[in-house]
Amino acid sequence: MTKIAVTVNNRQYQDDVEPRTLLVNYLRDHLNLTGTHIGCDTSQCGACVVLFNGMSVKSCTILAGQANGADITTIEGLAQGGQLHPLQEGFWEQHGLQCGFCTPGMILSACNLLQQNPNPTDAEVRHGLEGNLCRCTGYENIVRAVQYAAAKLRGAEPEPVEPADV
Repeated sequence: MTKIAVTVNNRQYQDDVEPRTLLVNYLRDHLNLTGTHIGCDTSQCGACVVLFNGMSVKSCTILAGQANGADITTIEGLAQGGQLHPLQEGFWEQHGLQCGFCTPGMILSACNLLQQNPNPTDAEVRHGLEGNLCRCTGYENIVRAVQYAAAKLRGAEPEPVEPADV
């Protein structure tokens, strides 16, 4: 067993984990944070993205033991004080999700993008989300959702969606 101490969603945990335990399995099975999804088991889909010391990572590629001392944010830790994070709000307001399976990974990848670039172009948003696959949408509303959040985070008014665009 490997002893780890991690901070997840601003809460500290100390656990013994098997050396082969993936971070995604630790989050889901040990901490019951099931918003982090297991999609492909090959690191291709991005459903398991979390923020790891502020950077978006695919948690299926990291062993839980490697997370010792890390600060991790999952989708469950993004909203604060009962208020949706602007990205969560943007996905809701801009119809950026359908089945929702990819949504946590998309949102956390976008969160990292907006920390690095608070005013991205649509092309930069698409590039920032390249490691995340969505099988339901055409990505247009996902890009709009990220732009909505970017505007809110900058203190600007997001552009409304026209009903014909939805």
